[in-house]
Amino acid sequence: MNSPTYPANQSQNVQRPTLAVERSLPNSPFPTSYSLFEIRHSLFAILLVFLLAPAARSETSWLDRLDDSLFLSTRDGTFRTDLSVLAALELYSTGRRPPGLLFGNDPQSINPRLSLYLDTRLGNHLYSLVQLRWDRGFDPFAKPDGIARFDEYLLRYTPFTEPWINLQAGKFATGFGQWVHRHDSWNNPFINAPLPYENIFTISDKSAPLSAAAFLNRRKVSDRKADWLATLWGPSYTSGASVFGRLQKLDYALEVKNASLSSRPTVWDAIDRNWSDPTVTARLGTRPNAAWDLGASFSRGGYLIANPALTLPAGRHTSDFPQTTIGTDISYAWHHWQFWAEAIATRFAVPRVGDADNFSYFLEAKYKLTTSLFTALRWNQQFFGKVPDGTGGTQRWDQDAWRIDAVLGWRIDRHLQTKLQYSYTHQLGPLLQADQLLSAQLSVKF
Repeated sequence: MNSPTYPANQSQNVQRPTLAVERSLPNSPFPTSYSLFEIRHSLFAILLVFLLAPAARSETSWLDRLDDSLFLSTRDGTFRTDLSVLAALELYSTGRRPPGLLFGNDPQSINPRLSLYLDTRLGNHLYSLVQLRWDRGFDPFAKPDGIARFDEYLLRYTPFTEPWINLQAGKFATGFGQWVHRHDSWNNPFINAPLPYENIFTISDKSAPLSAAAFLNRRKVSDRKADWLATLWGPSYTSGASVFGRLQKLDYALEVKNASLSSRPTVWDAIDRNWSDPTVTARLGTRPNAAWDLGASFSRGGYLIANPALTLPAGRHTSDFPQTTIGTDISYAWHHWQFWAEAIATRFAVPRVGDADNFSYFLEAKYKLTTSLFTALRWNQQFFGKVPDGTGGTQRWDQDAWRIDAVLGWRIDRHLQTKLQYSYTHQLGPLLQADQLLSAQLSVKF
């Protein structure tokens, strides 16, 4: 069964890594490049995951029977509840400190993940979803010992037989953009998220800089993933209510949530923080035909919600410092090709600094080589604006970056899928995280 989906940023040249030489930055235990031994070790482990997956194909017939039996229903179909399972095993290998939303300090790590989806329908008007997940943190390795939690829970009411309007409340993915609709391991052509959804930068939701100079100094240290934010934190499973629907070729969605698009998973539940700075997000889209899907999104709300004891300038409140985000998205399908693109502009109002702007985008192309084998390429970029530096001038508040992702995927059957991916990131300024990432993923769905 398919898991549910919803509508819903002074430069110096960085040397390219060599194969045989390792270079370490001061105070960093991780090399900036792979040695020949590390490459052989990493490729062996990753290729093993990728190549051995088809061996399980002959053993999946029992999954067909299990998949067809995981439901309860009344005879007339008025009530039906379905259980879906999505399990993934991921292997990551980097030359040094992992980039993006890969936590921990181990350059080579394995991440298991198990998601259970319970979909329930009562008549033609009521629907509920509960997603229970076990893994090493919502973001890989954030919780090394493993943790179980409810990532989503919602109740939806559809007044009419047509999908003109749907009313929904609970904890669920944002309706901003299009990538969120295909973010899970089965539907995402890649293993990781696009740069706007996982690139950590120097905006913090836990502390306010004491000066512009202190804010700009953050560029000189490696990502503080427990303190800093991204433009959007993955699918943003925040809590609240939404109204969405479709009117002929027009899609719309409007939601009010307890936390901003950039907020981290620790504040997504409705009981985690108060509702003093809610976020409003909207998307308007059109599907002129089956091949095209175009949309525009907007979001605004407070992002300084993770620390109740935050020190702000006298007379100011956290609501005076919102995150404002606008975006456009497009997708197109043609024969064996699929294309996606999003462009996102964000402004953070930063205490004692001013407006900190960034612009990011990504372009994706997927091509089906055969009925089961596919390849995909993604180009990502993020640009950062300038802020006053406290001495009468302005400086960029973080380092511009680009990243390229290439993947080879094999959908072995309707239950098994495996992917092999390579990513390379270039960042202006000092290289503070790994610039290369090798990863493999095996997914099982029923």
